[in-house]
Amino acid sequence: MHLAYPAVLAVLLFCTGLYGVLARRNAILVLMSVELMLNAVNLNLVAFDVWLRDTLHAGQALTLFTITIAAAEIGIGLAIVLLVHRNRGTSHIDRLRDLAETDRTATDSDEATVADATDNPVGNPAGDPAGRPTDTRLTRGEATA
Repeated sequence: MHLAYPAVLAVLLFCTGLYGVLARRNAILVLMSVELMLNAVNLNLVAFDVWLRDTLHAGQALTLFTITIAAAEIGIGLAIVLLVHRNRGTSHIDRLRDLAETDRTATDSDEATVADATDNPVGNPAGDPAGRPTDTRLTRGEATA
């Protein structure tokens, strides 16, 4: 058998997986596309192992390691996707750009804007005398008026 047949099939599988990773918005479909790409690599490893007539069968041994890594990746990936879907209500990648929670704690930069907002209790939209705009967002513990 010629080496071109499995190599062309592997290229088609890899390109299909690459298209799936780049074009899909659902996290589960992206994980399936990554699996297609890994299977294309496995096909190349076995094809070149048979073509080179390796006595140690190193290509097949590497394929077993790749299958093991792929199984662990899909297990962890599905666990993460299910956890994100449970917390956020969606598994679309475009809506999951923020890794921070919506109810976040104040950081150093947020403390400066909170201090500016407390310096100007009226909430002047023009800003404080230094020319900085004030932030009138509510932080934790503040009640709405």
